[in-house]
Amino acid sequence: MALKKVKFAAGFNKQSVPSALPGQWVDGDFVRFRYTAPEKIGGWEQLTVAEETLPGPARAQLAFTSLQGERYTAIGTSQGLFLYYDEAFYDITPLEAQLSGTATFDTVQGSADVVVNLTSHGLSNGRYIVFDTMSVTPNGFTAASTFTNNAFEVRDVTTHTFKITAPTVAVNPGGGGTGSATVQPYVIVGPTFQTAGYGWSTYLWGDSTWGTARTVSDVILDPGNWSLDNFGEVLVATIHDGKTFTWDAGTTNPRSIRASTSTSGFSTSANPTASRFTLVSDRDRHLFHFGTETTIGNSATQDPMFVRFSNQEDLNTYTPKATNTAGTFRLDTGNKIVSAIQGKDYVFVLTDSAAYVIQFVGPPFTFSVRQVGTHCGCIAQHAATYVNGAVYWMSGEGGFFMYDGTVKALPCLVEDFVFTTRNGDLGINYNAAATVYSAPNSLYTEVNWFYPKAGSEQIDRCVTYNYQENCWTTSSLARSTYQDQGVFNVPYATEYNVTTTPVTHLINGVTNKYGTSIYYAHEVGTDQVNSSGTTAIAAFIRSGDFDIDDGELFMSMRRFMPDYKFLVGDSKVTLFISDFPSDIQTGSPLGPFTITSTTDKVDTRARGRLLSLKVENDAAGQTWRYGSFRMDAQPDGRR
Repeated sequence: MALKKVKFAAGFNKQSVPSALPGQWVDGDFVRFRYTAPEKIGGWEQLTVAEETLPGPARAQLAFTSLQGERYTAIGTSQGLFLYYDEAFYDITPLEAQLSGTATFDTVQGSADVVVNLTSHGLSNGRYIVFDTMSVTPNGFTAASTFTNNAFEVRDVTTHTFKITAPTVAVNPGGGGTGSATVQPYVIVGPTFQTAGYGWSTYLWGDSTWGTARTVSDVILDPGNWSLDNFGEVLVATIHDGKTFTWDAGTTNPRSIRASTSTSGFSTSANPTASRFTLVSDRDRHLFHFGTETTIGNSATQDPMFVRFSNQEDLNTYTPKATNTAGTFRLDTGNKIVSAIQGKDYVFVLTDSAAYVIQFVGPPFTFSVRQVGTHCGCIAQHAATYVNGAVYWMSGEGGFFMYDGTVKALPCLVEDFVFTTRNGDLGINYNAAATVYSAPNSLYTEVNWFYPKAGSEQIDRCVTYNYQENCWTTSSLARSTYQDQGVFNVPYATEYNVTTTPVTHLINGVTNKYGTSIYYAHEVGTDQVNSSGTTAIAAFIRSGDFDIDDGELFMSMRRFMPDYKFLVGDSKVTLFISDFPSDIQTGSPLGPFTITSTTDKVDTRARGRLLSLKVENDAAGQTWRYGSFRMDAQPDGRR
């Protein structure tokens, strides 16, 4: 028989059964499409020289540069705010007000465990603190800087004491009730997980009774989150439903920052004290506060649909006057503002049910506000992306949308897979949907949405739209934040592990209470490279079923010819055969077949009514782009 070439369309189609999708790909992991052909995605390598990690899940990431060309990435986690600069992490977390009273210390010779005595301190286990001043050094330690130059995790809390782990052990003599210091805690960002309020281990805002059970509640607490933007070389960082801070790269060298022992680089002057998030409008340079206070400084007046913007070129003037461009307005469709993103010459705003365009028009109105869509609300704060002249977002009402001058629903051939959980699909966990994070990978014309699957509280799945190929893929790539290339040559992303302990010099005595975020450079090499070593990225793709004469006849395959655009190392091809669509598919007894760059054909004895193809790799150093599939098959009876 003559060889028959089987043609495949780009992307995955998960909307139907495999037997109805000949010539299409139906499943895969860690693959993308280029020029309609599937290939393994690029690898990733851990950043920072010392392979350090950060406490808590990262929720926001922003790369920016100073006027001197220094490159930074700000990373906001559920536990703090950190800078990546020159291959190292620096802690720039804002601090709360100094606690009242003076702390003393109980120290023991030969031990780094220190009991801190501070009456009615109000701290809880797991809080991070610094010692703002120390007038008398505790017995057993030779320098006050042992405490004032470091941050500490609090543990073993009682009403009037808590423990810390010092960076060195006490030497002879130790002592009780020695030393004299003041204490400042880190600002509270919010819960590690999106969870019901008043439940077990719910971190109430400002509460000191972590772990106390409240068993009945219909309140859902959003996870600790940040919005990050830059006003030139000034970082603007806002805690979700909290305060806004700035850090000026032009006046503060991160190398000189002690671990959160100073807020000298921060400014909160005149800004609202409770906003859902903030954004700098690039064209006209106003700072927008979304879902903010109607009365500045009174958090009780926070309105989830209220918008306030600063005077042009001024981060700290919000009172509207005839001589400035500050102002306010309220959106009217929806219950809360969920997301906003800078477009080409507009700010695109999404509530939970509608879309708005805010455009600078100058005095006397400053901005025009137009509603451009309904029933298209956004699912999460970071679930919208602007790239290639369009805004793309995941909707909380199901489906994906884009705006390129008109709001459009995006046809999606993996939609059921992403948004439903029937039949074991890995659909989204709506109870943790606030963690969804979207970002472009412009190197490969992709938009990624990272989301938690059903049963998971943290991100562990990804759905990708290739806007050039106009196709969709899904994967198990789990990234809690993602930053497109631009400031850096490749994308940078964070991966969260809920059980591991951070490897960091930033917080002494840090535990695994909040898990760990690892920072990776993506599209580097072919494998995962981190402190644990090199791990193969097991990529695969599987086709729908193809047949002869619409399945009327069985087919017999004698041989097939693999065809790769490129192949580094080995790849494997497996044939799956079945007699009926309802059958459990089994691998050909002659598969999987190992393919190398010198393989010209593979002889088989595959027979069945339906046949599908799987291409994969399972070892380090391997990568591939598949080309075409040719088979020598012929009719072989009806049973």
